[in-house]
Amino acid sequence: MFKKVIVALALVVCPAWSAHAAHPLITDDTGTQGKGKYQVELNGTVSRDEEVFDGVQTREDGAEIAASFSAGLSDNIDLVIGAPLVWSRIREDGALTADENGLGDLALELKLRFFEQTGFSLAVKPGITLPTGNEHRGLGNGKVSYGVTIIATQELEPVTFHLNAAYTHNEFKLDADKESNRSDIWHGSVAATYEIMKDFQLVANVGLESNGDRGASKTPAFILGGAIYTMTENLDLDLGVKGGLNGPEADISYLAGIAYRF
Repeated sequence: MFKKVIVALALVVCPAWSAHAAHPLITDDTGTQGKGKYQVELNGTVSRDEEVFDGVQTREDGAEIAASFSAGLSDNIDLVIGAPLVWSRIREDGALTADENGLGDLALELKLRFFEQTGFSLAVKPGITLPTGNEHRGLGNGKVSYGVTIIATQELEPVTFHLNAAYTHNEFKLDADKESNRSDIWHGSVAATYEIMKDFQLVANVGLESNGDRGASKTPAFILGGAIYTMTENLDLDLGVKGGLNGPEADISYLAGIAYRF
């Protein structure tokens, strides 16, 4: 039973890779800040998932506050640093079996846009995560992990499409994590934004990702909808709702964020 709880906790608070997309989207875009320009983001997520396994009803409630800082090293290269604070509570048949919170693993990413032509662009984003989260509490991997995302964006005003294909390799310090979690994770997703009026966009997103649980074969899949409001030239506010399309994905997540550019 303890092993099942640790696996579930790791899946709630340690996603395979953290893409710094235009929140609330999961799928990233090829846009960069520009040389000498910066962006600070603060995003929050609250999620809930319920399932029955071997006759035991499990409910997982999770939350995350993620802060990120993007710096334009050149017109087409960004350095991105992100750090999450996570909370997770798991109940089995109403009894509390896990209750953890704290700092997760720190992410360092470099986004390079290498192709642009007639509204179409391509970018690559390699990155690493540093073991700043406590692996004994399910808050991190305990070792440096790495990954890469290939990003495509097509602008067809007023609609813009984004496509991501990503790979993550997780290194785990604890033997229990090595036995319970997959090291190699694949992700694929597509998103669209629609500017229905000046400074206001509707967004939609679907995607799937390898199941991090070695004992599970079904691939988690999600659908997301939301909106982004540009309050001023340098300030964005956003809201979103993300739902699971199958059992392994969290049933429902509510997202909100703020981004400030300077």
